[in-house]
Amino acid sequence: MKIKMKKLFLAGLLSISFSLPSAADLAGRIDAILAEAANQTVHFSIHVVEAAGGQTVYDRDAGELMIPASNMKLITTAAALHYLGADFEYKTKMGLCGNTLVIIGSGDPLLGDPVIDAQHKRKASWILDDIAGALKRNGITAINDVVVDTSVFDDQRVHPNWPADQLNRWYAAEVSGLNYNNNCVNIVAKNTAGRIEIFVEPQTSFLEIINEVTPVSQGGSAIGAYRNRHPNKLTLKGKCQTQATITDLAIERPAAFFGLLLAENLARAGIKPQGQVIEKAVADRLNFKLLAEYSTPISDCLIRANKSSLGLAAEALLKTIAAESGLCEAGGSWEAGRELISKYLSDTIGLDASQFFIDDGSGLSRVNELTANAVTKLLLNLYKSRKWEMYRDSLAVGGVDGTIEKFFYQSKYKGKVFAKTGYIEGVRALSGLCVTEKGDFLFSILANNTNGLTRKALNEIAKAIIDDAEPEPQETTKQTERAAVEPPEPNEQAEEQ
Repeated sequence: MKIKMKKLFLAGLLSISFSLPSAADLAGRIDAILAEAANQTVHFSIHVVEAAGGQTVYDRDAGELMIPASNMKLITTAAALHYLGADFEYKTKMGLCGNTLVIIGSGDPLLGDPVIDAQHKRKASWILDDIAGALKRNGITAINDVVVDTSVFDDQRVHPNWPADQLNRWYAAEVSGLNYNNNCVNIVAKNTAGRIEIFVEPQTSFLEIINEVTPVSQGGSAIGAYRNRHPNKLTLKGKCQTQATITDLAIERPAAFFGLLLAENLARAGIKPQGQVIEKAVADRLNFKLLAEYSTPISDCLIRANKSSLGLAAEALLKTIAAESGLCEAGGSWEAGRELISKYLSDTIGLDASQFFIDDGSGLSRVNELTANAVTKLLLNLYKSRKWEMYRDSLAVGGVDGTIEKFFYQSKYKGKVFAKTGYIEGVRALSGLCVTEKGDFLFSILANNTNGLTRKALNEIAKAIIDDAEPEPQETTKQTERAAVEPPEPNEQAEEQ
């Protein structure tokens, strides 16, 4: 009887050990990818852990500090959940101080965000129209000044370590206590009988445009917008045969942009502003009469930061952490936000200070540094917490949505990779979760000194994690036939920064 029980016990142990993928097999798969000629000069930091128990199943220089690009957003959004909580909401307030219209910003990065508005089936100008409607319902037919209060954040709207030649790009949009439409506009040039007409969306006189676009009768159309020393004075250059568009062009002084848009919209609605648009803190809030409030849940911000890689969302979350802490007399700042995020990584996640350096929230700065070990340790901490579901749902899903929608579309991988991508020049990153039949695996792949094929390598490593846990059957006629008609996965795509 004792012998039989011993045999059963050993059999149980064997069944458990074979339920996990072999670390040696996974190492072989990943090492083979890294050995490819295109990857020989790339510096990789890779860490893969089994989520349930936290055991390392692959380690390649996991303790090396790397530039993480947008994988920095994983850190920022996790810290935001920690400090602000899953129920946090941004609340932008609109009301009157006497006959002055006042908008009190909350730092909400998604006010008038086209993606969120589309999800809720709201038209682009709904907030402007709603404010006009609220004033009319209160019998207001004219106002004096339009005051925009952005004091929730400090006045540093541009991070000093962002590339100066990219500040008109959407991913480098200014960060304000009041943001609107991602702090961007679209510009359309149309060739009408040899004359170039310029249109700005949303329609506003906020931008001064010098039109140097050349009309052409044949060939392609391409235009560019160039800043100068004067804020929001742009020179448009290029050529236009029929129509050319610049999408998501970042503007300067976003709070003033919103204030003027609002004033122009009110005038069209029959409520004439008789004063100026002023950006200042409202000192006397006791006499502020609230007329409307616009809320955005933190869950939407996490999704736009991680799934869509919206830099403004990540930077606003960083500054909000600081603002809500009460440590900032002059409003939420990058400096205070960095300190609080570093404290979170040290005290809550248990990381040594040598494993990270925080410079901004989005990863656009090249001064940020992370190790793959730091990322997986953060993910493991979240995986074991009640915040995991919200955090996981903020990540892009392979073959389904976000920045990896066009990847992992094959049936074996679709819906099984939840990850955050990262890209700036010379840097690629991919970190997140692989879901397999034999358990969940958390991974981080940080690559520096990259080339045009590095993105493919990162994707193949994530696939290898699933392949190792779910090997193909010996005979798969139907699967082979299906694979034969599927198009090859692209090596590159236009990525987020």
